[in-house]
Amino acid sequence: MHLAVFGGIYNNYLALQAAIEDAKRAGAEALYCLGDMGAFGPYPDRVFAPLRDNSVICIQGNYDNSIGNDLQDCQCGYTDPRDNYFAKLSYDYTYANTSAENRRWLRDLPAEHRIKVDGLRILMCHGSPRKTNEFLWESTTSTQFLDKLADDNQADLILATHTGIHWQRELTGGRRFVNVGVLGRPENDGRTVVWYAQIRTGSDAVAGGIDIQFVPLEYDHLRLAQEMRDERLPQEFVSTIQTGWWTTCLEVLPSKERRRGPF
Repeated sequence: MHLAVFGGIYNNYLALQAAIEDAKRAGAEALYCLGDMGAFGPYPDRVFAPLRDNSVICIQGNYDNSIGNDLQDCQCGYTDPRDNYFAKLSYDYTYANTSAENRRWLRDLPAEHRIKVDGLRILMCHGSPRKTNEFLWESTTSTQFLDKLADDNQADLILATHTGIHWQRELTGGRRFVNVGVLGRPENDGRTVVWYAQIRTGSDAVAGGIDIQFVPLEYDHLRLAQEMRDERLPQEFVSTIQTGWWTTCLEVLPSKERRRGPF
C-alpha cells in the first residue's frame, strides 16, 4: 500500500493543492490529513474543496475542534504570552472567515483514524494518541514513552503532526512513530519548502514492512505571502513564509529545536 499523509494545513491551500498533485504523481493510493486545517495563512475556506474533491480522509486537530465548536481559542497548548498573542490573532481571523457549513464539518471530524494494511496496525492522530494538542518533540520524547504509546494503543505505526517539524523513531519490534510534518509553514530551517510523508507497506517497503519518505514540497510561497499581506495578517507570519525561519511560536520549542533557527 502507498499512502500520503499531510499534517497542519494552516489555511495554506496552495501547498495543499501542490501536495495532492505530488502524491498522486508518485502513485499514492490513499490520502490522509491529520488535522489543523486552519491557522496562520489566508482564506480558510479555500482548503475544503481540495480535501473533499480528492477524497482526503481527515481527522480533527485542536484547531478544528475549536473552530467547529465555537470556542474562544485554538487549544494550541502554548503557555508563553507572546505565543498566545499571535495564536489569538490567527484564531480570530480563521474563525471569522470559515463558513458555518465548514465549521460543522470540522466539528464532526473524528479525533483519530485506524487502518490495518499489510498486517500493520496504523493509528493516525494529531498530537499524540493520548491528547490532541500534545507536543511530541524529537529531542525531548523518549523511545520508552513512544513504545508505551504503541503498546497502550495496540499500534505498529503511529502517525502524528502538531509540532510543525517532521521526524521519526524506530521502536521495539519494528514498530514506528512518525511525525509527518506540516503543509502550513516551513520548518524553521531557512528553507521555504513544506513537508509531508509518503508511506509504503508490504512488498514496496523495507525494514519492518514500513518505508517512510519525507517529501520536501515547493509551492507558490510568494503568492501566499502576498495574499497574507492582502488579508492584513501579521508581518511576522509573512516573514516565516518568505524566509523559512519561525518568528512566532518559538517559546514552545525545546532548546535543541530552537537553536536551529536565528531567533
